[in-house]
Amino acid sequence: MNKPMSFIENGKLRIPTAAELGFDPAEMRRKYDFERDRRLRQDGFAQYQDIDGDLHHYNDDPHVTERLERAPVTETIEVAILGGGFGGMLMAARLHEAGIGDFRIIERAGDFSGTWYWNRYPGAQCDVESYIYLPLLDETGYMPSLKYSFQPEILEHAQRIGHHFDLYSRSFFQTQVRELRWDDATAHWKVTTDRGDVFHARQVVISSGSLNRPKLPGIPGIRDFRGHTFHTSRWDYAYTGGSATGNLSKLADKRVGIIGTGATAIQAIPHLGAAAGHLYVFQRTPSSVDERRNRPTDLAWFKSLKKGWQQDRNDNFTKLLVGAAVKEDLVNDGWTELFKSLGELMDGTGAASLTDAELKLLGEIVDYQHDNRVRARCDEIVKDAKTAEALKHWYRPWCKRPCFNDEYLPTFNRPNVTLVDTGGKGVEELTTKGVVVDGVEYELDCLIFATGFEVSRATYTHQAELEIIGRDGMTLGEYWKYGMRTYHGLMSHGFPNLHHMGFTQTGYTPNFTYQLDKQAQHLAKVFTDLKARGHVAIEPTRKAEADYLALVMAPNAMTDYLASCTPGYYNAEGSATASNDGFLQGHYPEGGLAFYEMLAAWRAKGDYAGLTVR
Repeated sequence: MNKPMSFIENGKLRIPTAAELGFDPAEMRRKYDFERDRRLRQDGFAQYQDIDGDLHHYNDDPHVTERLERAPVTETIEVAILGGGFGGMLMAARLHEAGIGDFRIIERAGDFSGTWYWNRYPGAQCDVESYIYLPLLDETGYMPSLKYSFQPEILEHAQRIGHHFDLYSRSFFQTQVRELRWDDATAHWKVTTDRGDVFHARQVVISSGSLNRPKLPGIPGIRDFRGHTFHTSRWDYAYTGGSATGNLSKLADKRVGIIGTGATAIQAIPHLGAAAGHLYVFQRTPSSVDERRNRPTDLAWFKSLKKGWQQDRNDNFTKLLVGAAVKEDLVNDGWTELFKSLGELMDGTGAASLTDAELKLLGEIVDYQHDNRVRARCDEIVKDAKTAEALKHWYRPWCKRPCFNDEYLPTFNRPNVTLVDTGGKGVEELTTKGVVVDGVEYELDCLIFATGFEVSRATYTHQAELEIIGRDGMTLGEYWKYGMRTYHGLMSHGFPNLHHMGFTQTGYTPNFTYQLDKQAQHLAKVFTDLKARGHVAIEPTRKAEADYLALVMAPNAMTDYLASCTPGYYNAEGSATASNDGFLQGHYPEGGLAFYEMLAAWRAKGDYAGLTVR
C-alpha cells in the first residue's frame, strides 16, 4: 500500500496520479456521494419505532425468571449511581478506592454488566482488544483468555469486579429510578424508585448508558407479522436453542430473517447461517468488515507485565487514535492500522507546512486505500459475484463503527443463506407472513431485529426512563429540549451535584471503558475534595456552560467528515438540520487524550473554574 508521506517532497504536496494510486480519488468521491444520497431519508430519526405500548415486550428482561421481592428502603447517602454497567461499576470502584463507601448502585437489570447483561446474542464479542476494554484488570489480577473476549467472559468479569470491590452489598437490582428531584434546602437529590425506595443523595452520577434500550424500525406492518420476533439485545434462546456460543439447534427447520447488518448482526449472522433451515439477511447499508485475527492470550506475556501495564496500553491506543507519534503500537490491530498512517502525516517530519486542504486530501487517500483493501475481501471470500458486490461498503472508515469478523463473509457461501439487498431503501413492509422488499414477499417463521439502540433519537429522559427535576423546578428534558447543554460533558447549569458519564461533549475514543474510567477517576477526586473542603453543592455557571458548548459544537474537521457520510447514528441519520445531534458530533475538538489532560489540569488548579460552589 502506498504511504501518504511518499507524496510529500520538500514539505510540498505532490498530488499523486490515479495511475500511481490505482484509483481516481475524484471518481471515488462521486461514488461515495451517490451511495450516501440514495440512503438519505426525510424522516431521519422518525424512521424508528418506539417500543412503548403494545411493543413494550421488546424491552423486557428475559434473564430474570423471578422478581426479587424486598421491602422499600429509605436512606441518606453520599452518592447514588444510576446504572450497573461498566460506567457505574467504575464509578463505584473508584469511590471505594478513594474511601467513599457511602454509595448505592441502582440498576433495572438483574445483575451488573450493562450492555453485556442485555446483549447475549450468539457471537457477542468486544470489538476493542479485551486487554484494554475489560476494565480494572490490574486491580483484579485477571487476564482475559482471548485478545477479543466473548460475552460470557465479559459478564463474568463484571461480576468479578462486583465481588472484588464489594459492590453487590451496596447495589439494588431489578430497580428502576423513576424520579430525581433536587432539594435546595438540604442540597440533596431525592431519588425515588419503582420499588418505593427513597434515597437522599448528596451527589448523583448517571451512567445508564446508550446501548441498552432497543429501537425498532418504523416499517409499515410491524405489528402485523404473525411469526416469532425478538430484538438481538433480548435474544430468545427458548425459541432458537443454544447459547451465546452458538448451536442454535431449534432453528434447523425454520425460515429465519434478520433486519440489519451492523456490528451486532455481523457477529450473530454466522451462527444463524450455520443453524437455520434458511436465513434471509435484509440489508440497507453493508458494514465494513475487516479481519478479526483473534487469538489466545500468551500467558508468558501476561506474567511479564508490570503494575500499570493496562493504563500504559490504553494511553498508547488512545494516542495512536488521535494521530500522535508513539514508539510502538502495543495493540496493533485494525483500529490502529489506519491511524498509524495518519500519524505519519501529522508528526511534523514532512507535513508541517501542508495546508488543511492538502492534509484533508491525503487523509482521504489513506481512507480510500484502506476501504479498497477491505472491499477486496468480499471478492476474495464470497463466491457469488453479485452478492460480493452488494456486501461492499461505500463510505469512509469512521462513518460507521468498523467491524472485524472472520466468519461473516464466508457465511454467504452457504446454500441456505440469502442476502436480500434493498438498494439502500430498507424493507418496504411486513405482512402477516413475512418481509416485503421490491414487491417480493419473503415468508418467514422467525424475524430478528438487529436494529440497534436509542442512542440519539429520543429525549434523554425518555431513553433513561426517568424524570429529572432540578433547581427551580426545571426538568432536564426541558433544559435539553434542543440538545445537550453541559460543562465538560459532565454537568449542567440548574442541576447541582448531578453528573453524567458518557460520550457526547466529552473526549471521544472508540474504547468506551477508557472514557468511563477516566470520568470515574475525575469525579471520585472531585467528590473527595469537595467533602474535605466542606462544600455541599457545585454547578456550572451559565456562561461557563455556554462557552464550553460553543467549543464542542464549533465546526471542525470531524463535522465535515461526518457530513459526507452515509446516514447512521454517528451523524444523526445524515440530517443537515441536526448536524450536532449525532453520536460523534459535539465532542472535545482535540480528542480524548487532550480532554482528560484538560480535566486533570482543571482539577490541579483547585479553584473549580466555571462552577458555582456552595
